[in-house]
Amino acid sequence: MAYVMALDQGTTSSRAIVFDGDGRRVAMAQREFRQIYPRPGWVEHDAVEIWQSQLEVARRALAAAGLTARDLVAVGITNQRETTVLWERASGRPVAHAIVWQDRRTAPLCERLRGSDRAGEIRRRTGLELDPYFSATKVNWLLANVPGARERAQAGELAFGTIDSWLAYKLTGRHVTDASNASRTLLFDLQTGSWSEALCDAFEIPAALLPEIVDSSGVCGEIEADLLGAPVPLAGLAGDQQAALFGQLCVQPGAAKNTYGTGCFLLLNTGAEPVRSSHGLLTTVAWRIAGRLTYALEGSVFIGGAAVQWLRDELGLIEHAADVERLAASVEDSGGVVCVPAFAGLGAPHWDPHARGLVIGITRGTSAAHLARATLDGIAHQVADVVEAMRQDAGMALGELRVDGGASANDLLLQLQADLLRTDVVRPRDVETTARGAAYLAGLGVGLWSDAGELADRFEVDRRFRPTLVAERAAAARARWHRAVRLARGWAGPESEAPR
Repeated sequence: MAYVMALDQGTTSSRAIVFDGDGRRVAMAQREFRQIYPRPGWVEHDAVEIWQSQLEVARRALAAAGLTARDLVAVGITNQRETTVLWERASGRPVAHAIVWQDRRTAPLCERLRGSDRAGEIRRRTGLELDPYFSATKVNWLLANVPGARERAQAGELAFGTIDSWLAYKLTGRHVTDASNASRTLLFDLQTGSWSEALCDAFEIPAALLPEIVDSSGVCGEIEADLLGAPVPLAGLAGDQQAALFGQLCVQPGAAKNTYGTGCFLLLNTGAEPVRSSHGLLTTVAWRIAGRLTYALEGSVFIGGAAVQWLRDELGLIEHAADVERLAASVEDSGGVVCVPAFAGLGAPHWDPHARGLVIGITRGTSAAHLARATLDGIAHQVADVVEAMRQDAGMALGELRVDGGASANDLLLQLQADLLRTDVVRPRDVETTARGAAYLAGLGVGLWSDAGELADRFEVDRRFRPTLVAERAAAARARWHRAVRLARGWAGPESEAPR
């Protein structure tokens, strides 16, 4: 039996999962690491700690599976995206803590660029928003604030990478990244599929810092023998959401997945041409295989499962997050209550940082169960907003929505989602799709599987949720939701911008 290991490097923990040649999970190990908050709005990681934790769990997962590195045909990496590391090429030591994707310190630079004549070109070339979320402004900040960094970067002494690139460097000595991660930096030209000199100039980043862009599936280096006990090909790289899209085997245009985590991340495969969004979505690379790019539209919802945590931690309506399903199912509907969980503003397709959470429609008869039901409705409505934007941008129907993430275990939420979308919602038997995607890409990269078609036979459905709500009631619920969203928008902004 051949085995593949996925290194799943996330925002709060590092994991390693071993899969066999039939795509079955064999063993897993996980370790959390520190979250560093130097100032309000700043979020950092110790890149050395990330590396050490990832190596540790890789060794532990092999031991738990009763295997050695010689049993592995390949390793794949999937990673928290946009998080930025700057390190010395000679020593492999970071020059500062990694700046995490959540970090907002570069908002002033983004504001300046939005007001410049380059803003349109940046959006056109990258398919992204000018936002601190992405990597380029983080690199700019490090070069400006780490003593001597800009001079050393221009001299070729330093290297920049997202977490995939950092781990690949530590494992193999090669400075590489894949196209899916490159497309999240604000330095990658979607049309040419390469780094852009014009974008590097806009963000004042020397091209000498940048890694080589490689395929998402294919051998890009060999893991040094002393790390795992034998040399192993590194044959898969992908950002976490793109890996989940591949792990859900959404490999044909029109296929989509949604991850229900703290937030929600919805990706739609749009095929061989990038689709430019006019409805507040991001255009991104899904993966590059055999030199050919596949693109996706992406919509991010800031508050998904976090709304259930709010019911538990702040309101005390439930003891455990899983209790929300039973409480919400105890009533037929929300009793007219609408909850817009805009606790951190609204993400796609609204992009309103001044929106705030809103609960409306409360009467004397409103109960905790109605509020729980309205909260689940609010999660499903936000996802439906993104799907509607995708349908308009891509001009293609959504055959079904494949789902994963912790909240996908909630049957009521998924039924509500199917009812609002008027589309089947499909939950796979194994919802560890991010690591699975990295394993699939790595296995394909060494020929363990011939193509994605062979993998499609391994997709196992746990449950399919079909729409049961009559169309008129679904339409009325959507209209009521949109009224509530209009009231929530602009609430924390200047009074002149608040709704009236």
